[in-house]
Amino acid sequence: MTEWGMHRWKYFDITHRFHVVCNPTSVAKPEELIGLMRLEPGSPSLDIACGKAEMLVRLAEAYDIRGVGVDLSPYFMKDAKELKRQRVPGSNLEFVNVNGAEYHRENTKNFDLSMCIGASWIYDGHRGTLRAMKGMTKPGGIVMVGEPFFTEEPSKEYLTTEDFSRDEFSTHYGNIQIGVEEGLTPLYTMVSNLDDWDRYETLKWYAVDEFARNNPDDPVLPEIQARNAKAQEIFLRWGRGLCGWAICLLRIQV
Repeated sequence: MTEWGMHRWKYFDITHRFHVVCNPTSVAKPEELIGLMRLEPGSPSLDIACGKAEMLVRLAEAYDIRGVGVDLSPYFMKDAKELKRQRVPGSNLEFVNVNGAEYHRENTKNFDLSMCIGASWIYDGHRGTLRAMKGMTKPGGIVMVGEPFFTEEPSKEYLTTEDFSRDEFSTHYGNIQIGVEEGLTPLYTMVSNLDDWDRYETLKWYAVDEFARNNPDDPVLPEIQARNAKAQEIFLRWGRGLCGWAICLLRIQV
């Protein structure tokens, strides 16, 4: 099921309605990453595909950064602005509703921290994402990326069902090595466990059920349920034991 009959960003808004962090990690784990960054007050920081901006808001709470969140979803942009209003109303955070690739072309080496967590499709893969983040980060600055990886060789049936090619994702070792090849220094990785994956995937099931119960006559409900059912089957049959996830910190060499 590849063709979209509905607005794709509405789908992600519905399925991620109960997610605090919109990737396969816990609510608590990012605190360790934030503590390791040791940013100065006012440090310019960028989050490409920022989602609801939980990471930027936490950075503003911890370091009083000057941050920019970029995301294509108008729904997530609304959530991000509301999160700022609730938790850091006086912070210097701004949100831009554009494609990250467009933002990249206009911003060069402006940031002490550049992030793209779980949206490497914007830059045609992990290597392209690292190059883009490197291009927007000052010498000595930090790049943070989140990327899936295969924990074992994927079956042809899985690749066909997901419409993936085998080389779309690497291994955890391979992802780190790509960073090294791009001239970055690996600092730290935070690898998700099965609890993290289960939380991320099954909260979508919960969200779809809530939407269906509250909006039984919504014309997009059948497509949402069909997409959710397919994703549920793929995760339980293959993805839960096959796909890993890690958030990596890397430093730009001076």
